[in-house]
Amino acid sequence: MAGIAAIVVAAGRGTRAGGDIPKQFQPIGGVHMLRVTLQAFAGHPQVALTQPVVHRDDIARFEAAATGLATLAPAFGGATRQSSVLAGLEALAPRRPETVLIHDAARPFVTPDLISRAIEAAKKTGAAVPALALTDTVKTVESDGRISRTIDRATLRTVQTPQAFAFEAIYDAHRKAAAEGRADFTDDAALAEWAGLTVNTFDGEPGNIKLTTADDFRRARALQESELGDVRLGSGIDVHAFGPGDHVTLGGARIAHNRALTGHSDADVVLHALVDAILGALADGDIGVHFPPSDPQWKGASSDKFVDFAMKRLAKRGGRVAHIDVNLVCEAPRIGPHRDVMRGNIAALCRIDIDRVAIKATTSEGLGFTGRGEGIAAFVTATVRLPMDETRNKTDAR
Repeated sequence: MAGIAAIVVAAGRGTRAGGDIPKQFQPIGGVHMLRVTLQAFAGHPQVALTQPVVHRDDIARFEAAATGLATLAPAFGGATRQSSVLAGLEALAPRRPETVLIHDAARPFVTPDLISRAIEAAKKTGAAVPALALTDTVKTVESDGRISRTIDRATLRTVQTPQAFAFEAIYDAHRKAAAEGRADFTDDAALAEWAGLTVNTFDGEPGNIKLTTADDFRRARALQESELGDVRLGSGIDVHAFGPGDHVTLGGARIAHNRALTGHSDADVVLHALVDAILGALADGDIGVHFPPSDPQWKGASSDKFVDFAMKRLAKRGGRVAHIDVNLVCEAPRIGPHRDVMRGNIAALCRIDIDRVAIKATTSEGLGFTGRGEGIAAFVTATVRLPMDETRNKTDAR
C-alpha cells in the first residue's frame, strides 16, 4: 500500500489563456507549466505516487513536458474536471494509497510547505482544503449594476488546491456521484460535502494562484522572474580527440562519421561542456570532480546521466535553466543537418523549450588540432536563474 499519492489534473483545453495549445503546456520561465506543477509533487519527499491526468490528444505534449520526472503513466481525463479526477482515482485504486492530494495543473506555484500542510491536515481530519480569508469587501450586485447588499466576509473563504482526502472516502464519493449522474461539482470539496463527508480547512497561500487568462500568465511570468532574480552565467569547454569508429555522439545525437571521439564516457563533447556550464553557474565543481574519468563505472556511460545530475543540483537550489548557447569547432562532421535534433535533446534534458537552445558550428580554417581534423571542441554558455532568497540566506549564514 502506498502512503501519499497526488493527482494532477491537466485534461482541460484552457482556451481563455490564448495561444494555440492548452494552457497547462504553455511556458512560464521557459518551462511547461505542467512540468513545474508535476515537479512540485514528484519531488516532494512525502509523496510516493504522482498521477497525471491528461487529454488523449495531449499525450505527445505530456511526454515532452514530463521527460525525466518520476510520475506514473498518465490517465486520460473526461469532459469535465470531475470526470478527470475520477479517472485519476481509478488509476490509483490498484495501488491503494492511504491519502490522496488532488491538484489543478494550473496552480504551478504550490510550495512544498503547502503540500506538507495538506498531507498533515488529511491525516488529522480525513478531508481538508486550503483556504484564504477574504480581505476585500464583498457585495451582491443586481443585473443593472445596482448593489443590493453587503455580505459579512468574516466567515467567507476562497478555496484552493491541493485538496486532501483519505483515498477510499473520496474515491467512494466520486463513484457515488458518477452513479447518480451528478457532474456539476466545481471542486472535490463540494462533492465530498454532498456525499456526507465533513471537510475542514487549513491555511492556503496567496501565491498559490490559478492561471486562467493571458493576463494571469503575464503576471505569473513577472512574479517568477522577480523571485528567480539571481541570474548567473556558466561556461563549459570540452575537447575530445578522434579515434577508430563509425560515428560520433554530439548533443545526444548519433552522427555517422568515419571516426569516433575517444575519452570520458561516450565522449559527447557537447553534453560534457554543458554539464560544466551548469555546474559553473552554481560554483559547484566540474564534471571531472563528480564523475572522475579514472572511475571505470563511467566508461561508455551515456552523458545524459551527467546532465541529469547537474540539473538535479540546480533544482535542489530552486533554480532553472533560462538559455543554452553551444559553439562547436570542427572540420567534420557537418553539424547543420543534425542541429535541431541536438537542440531538442538538450531542451528536453534542461527542461526548457527548444527556442532557448542555440547551436552554432564553425571550422578553425585549418588551424590547430581541430583544423587538422584531430578532434572536436565545444564551448557552452548556460544562463541559469536562482532564487534571490538563496543568495540572501547564504549571505546571512556567513
